[in-house]
Amino acid sequence: MGKRILGLDPGLAILGFGVIDGVGTSATTSAGAEVIDFGVVETPANTPVGDRLCTLHDDLHSLIQQFKPDLVALEKLFFYRMGNTILVAQARGVVMLVLAQHQLSPVEFTPAQIKQALTGYGNADKLMVQESVMRELGLPKIPKPDDAADGLAVALTAWFQR
Repeated sequence: MGKRILGLDPGLAILGFGVIDGVGTSATTSAGAEVIDFGVVETPANTPVGDRLCTLHDDLHSLIQQFKPDLVALEKLFFYRMGNTILVAQARGVVMLVLAQHQLSPVEFTPAQIKQALTGYGNADKLMVQESVMRELGLPKIPKPDDAADGLAVALTAWFQR
């Protein structure tokens, strides 16, 4: 029996997600995981923040109900690198609320942990991580948009840490 993992890359404007099924060993992927879905939840910049947070709340509820993950993995927030830290933190708070409402406790990874897990190098650039996601999941091309690829990277990191 496999494990369904929902990977989340939180943000207010764009929340990236990736859903994988970890299947142990697989002939089709080196990771032993297969992609179920990936994408983004977007909120328009000209919309009031409260409405944007409600959109994240509602859409994340829908994702959890649709995919029924066994595990949720979440990228940790680093304050020193982001100019929009407060907005991202608010979005992350909504994510944590929705997960708690579904009795899901996330595992969390720093960006460096994700890079290390996927590339073997904690300071890897974005393209190296995206190419690793593509290769590990046997995808024909790099997942787009970038935030969706990041969601898959978070999910893969959780799978590798099992």
